[in-house]
Amino acid sequence: MNIFQLKPAEPSVSEHLQSEARDWLILLTSGRATVADARALRQWCEQSGEHARAFEQAKVLWHHLQPAAQRLQAPRGFGRRAFLGGAVAASAAFLLVRATIPGGFEGLGADYITEVGQQRRFEPAPGVQLALNTQTRINQRAVDNGVQGFELISGEVEVQTARSPLAMQAGGGWLRASQARFNLRNTDQQVCVTCLDGAVEVDVEGRSLRLEPGQQVTYDARQVGSVQTVDTAAVMNWRQRVLVFNGATLSQMIDEINRYRPGMLLLLNRDLGQRRVQARFSLDQLAGVALLIRDAYGVKCTELPGGVVVLS
Repeated sequence: MNIFQLKPAEPSVSEHLQSEARDWLILLTSGRATVADARALRQWCEQSGEHARAFEQAKVLWHHLQPAAQRLQAPRGFGRRAFLGGAVAASAAFLLVRATIPGGFEGLGADYITEVGQQRRFEPAPGVQLALNTQTRINQRAVDNGVQGFELISGEVEVQTARSPLAMQAGGGWLRASQARFNLRNTDQQVCVTCLDGAVEVDVEGRSLRLEPGQQVTYDARQVGSVQTVDTAAVMNWRQRVLVFNGATLSQMIDEINRYRPGMLLLLNRDLGQRRVQARFSLDQLAGVALLIRDAYGVKCTELPGGVVVLS
């Protein structure tokens, strides 16, 4: 007797793209999506017209499913279990799409934390003040000789030390200061250090740099930039709860807004994203910023759960 083993058919290219598009939607609406995720999705949609259409179809399907989900009442037999099973499957798909969160799992247990749009001040030791910007994670670190030690895992912080020497790690570099004030940002695997008062010593990739007031340096895992003179008032606009964009591209503006706004603004028009903008926003205005962009540039807005707005 012959025994035939039936093998499932390989998914077509179209089915594969539709599956990936649904995974992107799960990630976007999970509340865990980052600016880097938004860039990656833009690049995915730009690979071909088929990619872009798959994402558009996934959005349409999402909206068709919403009324059915809203009509679902209290537990009632198989229907409710099936819906919960779908939610579990979606969560599993999300974990497969992205195994980490901003700052990594280490960030979950950080000593000093701010959430989306939140700003907080801490005084971890006499004479040491930390002003944390949105989505920031900082841990205390043991350093020899009584030096106060910290690590900026992700986000942005203004650091002021009036008496005690202080050492702070960010990415692959260490900063040391005494009686100084500086701004430190660690986002998208790039670190930016700006000296505001006093002096800051930066040790990175075997190099030692000294920053004076008004000087800034950026570095990442690949390179260390040259020391630049910058407008410190512009760097510190966030302390006044305002965002100012002077000649930035629309994509850069949206990426920065996403750090402060719950959910995600996602611009899928690459050409429009390269337009230069002049804009100033109070952090209290960001809830309606998608409509301002829509009206200014005539883009289509599609709202998704979790505060996600797709601009196309």
